[in-house]
Amino acid sequence: MFTGIITGVGTIASLHDLGSSTQHGKRLTISAPDGYLSDVGLGDSIALNGACMTVTSLDQAQSQFTIDISAESLARTAGLAEVGRRINLEKALRAHDRLGGHIVSGHVDGVGTVTLFAQVGESWELRVLAPAELARFLAYKGSITINGVSLTVNSVADSAAGCTVSINLIPHTVQNTSLGSLEAGHAVNLEIDTVARYVERMLSMGLGSAAKPA
Repeated sequence: MFTGIITGVGTIASLHDLGSSTQHGKRLTISAPDGYLSDVGLGDSIALNGACMTVTSLDQAQSQFTIDISAESLARTAGLAEVGRRINLEKALRAHDRLGGHIVSGHVDGVGTVTLFAQVGESWELRVLAPAELARFLAYKGSITINGVSLTVNSVADSAAGCTVSINLIPHTVQNTSLGSLEAGHAVNLEIDTVARYVERMLSMGLGSAAKPA
């Protein structure tokens, strides 16, 4: 479990095939900020651009760690198969931590496309076209996770192509995450709000229906 508050920005240092076919995944070596891995152990969870991954090896001296990612995960995420790519990092939430963003599972629900990234005053406007199947989970002033960052939706606009969400990014977010390097056309990982997921499920079961005791 995560909060969508980025705790470091890393870089994909190397990429290695785990097999010879397209059904095999990749092993990624991630370079983290100095000291970032001091409290990390083998088997710990770290979200990479919003995708929860398991630490499979550690090199504290080089401040690097590896993760294995399946072909299925690679096909359903963006930005995790390019050497030199800067990625957002977040360690898993601990029971006594503050919930600074919102509840994030680290499971990518879809890949969106940046349609606009432009400075407006001291901030930046980010617009992302989300897949149509995610539109029912997106709402004005609701929460969304973009490349692992917990953000508030400023507006939504539905179209035949999908649902465009507009986000306001303050300078701190631009400077301390990898979102500042986004450009129109870039693919981004999206995770919908967990609460919206459960509300949609309850509504799909029928409005006003009450659970009966066993």
